[in-house]
Amino acid sequence: MNRTRTLLLAAVVGTLVVPGSVAHSASQARDPFTHWRHQHVADGVELYHRVITGRPGADHWTVTVLVDGAHLGTDADARATADRLTAAGLAARVEQVRWPDGADVSGALGSRVRVGEFGGQNQADRQRDAIKAAGFDAVSEWTGGDGVPGTGTAQVKVAVIDPHRYRGELRGSYGTAVAGRELTTDMAAGALLGVNAGFFVMEAVDGVPGASAGIAAYDGRPQSAATNGRVAITLRGNGLRPEFGRMSTRSTVHSGQTVELVDGINRVPGKIRNCGGVGGDQPTERPLHDVTCTDPDEIVAFTPELGVPTPAGPGVEAVLDSAGLVLELRPRGGPVPAGGGVLAGIGSGETWLRAHGKPGATLAVRHVITDEQGREVRLGPGDDIVNGGPRLVRDGRVEIDFRADGIDRPGEPSFPYAWAIKRNPRMVLGVDRRGRILLLTSAGRQPGYSDGLGVAESAELIRSLGAVDAVNLDGGGSTTMVLNGTMITMPSDATGQRAVGDALLLTR
Repeated sequence: MNRTRTLLLAAVVGTLVVPGSVAHSASQARDPFTHWRHQHVADGVELYHRVITGRPGADHWTVTVLVDGAHLGTDADARATADRLTAAGLAARVEQVRWPDGADVSGALGSRVRVGEFGGQNQADRQRDAIKAAGFDAVSEWTGGDGVPGTGTAQVKVAVIDPHRYRGELRGSYGTAVAGRELTTDMAAGALLGVNAGFFVMEAVDGVPGASAGIAAYDGRPQSAATNGRVAITLRGNGLRPEFGRMSTRSTVHSGQTVELVDGINRVPGKIRNCGGVGGDQPTERPLHDVTCTDPDEIVAFTPELGVPTPAGPGVEAVLDSAGLVLELRPRGGPVPAGGGVLAGIGSGETWLRAHGKPGATLAVRHVITDEQGREVRLGPGDDIVNGGPRLVRDGRVEIDFRADGIDRPGEPSFPYAWAIKRNPRMVLGVDRRGRILLLTSAGRQPGYSDGLGVAESAELIRSLGAVDAVNLDGGGSTTMVLNGTMITMPSDATGQRAVGDALLLTR
């Protein structure tokens, strides 16, 4: 049996009947939500809830001893650390962590070192303090979050939207402005249902807070460039028939017959959150999740939807009217004119703008979006794109592109371990064979209430519920589902609901 799927075959609210393999059983007519709590929301919209649990008594507190400052190390380094602990009179164990089935990378990810099994966190904390006193770095951890099959607890909610019956729309929304973070409950005001959507910039050190860290388009207008090659979701028309695909963007500015690359949209020049950009970014032009790549020579376009002054800094800006006429060449940092735009240049980008962007000149900016086959993705009024990743299910099979999506970092096993293997709050969008949209969310990082799901567990679960295609959206502390203006998920952040960059809204 598939290792990951065994979590879903564990006890579920006192019964061993689970969503399991319904989507692949002989009887496709069987309802995969038979054993879920059900709430009718509206014609064509149903909400389901279930608590998925592992074996009774399988979870406990333990102490993880860091290997060279990391949760995971090579097997040799982990064993060397365990030997030093043993020499200090501490009984240590080494546990190997492997990539899950269905991923585009396989085998051992790394090994962790642990000491003890405890019923309470206070006991683990005392052992941790003793280990630190012996000269080691250590943290107390709840094993329910490990992602080991047959363990953990997940509070899961799934909204099912039938496009044949529901008369409203599913739309992407950046709230009041592209820049700035807002609560999902605020963005969802007046909507039937709302969830957080794509990845976004959280801190000013990485760019414009609240702006998408990946492709974003709303009402047919691109507002952020793609993390080239990363999956995204296109919502056309009423948005009830999502399209999934890896997307890339190429933007250019034209001055007569002269064409220059535009490196990004609505971001700080020189900072590319999640990487995957163009024009010589360092250390890579491949997607690299939660990493900010850099480039000293860029032109970045800003739209009026940014909603705040452009970022100040070295370089120059060309201010354009609605026809592309340069109104002024100014230092960086200022308003974007309504109906117009701004081009900010640094390094060689500044040199180009000074030569071609003098007041009275005309600069035409063009944005082209392409899919993984290189075909242009044209957007019409009302069409939206939100970013995500990794892809979880394709054509009814679990296919997780950890490596292509920038989750796998060779030489840094602790990142994919913490982000993808361990259980966290998750938000997933899938579509089943009937065309129904499945919005699946799990609370997490709350021992005793909900540990969440690993990425592969999320893939297996949504596939078991009938999804033939599915994509992971932003999760962790961003994970929020709102129904009729009320948040129905439990935030993992100690401060409560996290403000996010954009949302998916089911409007009436």
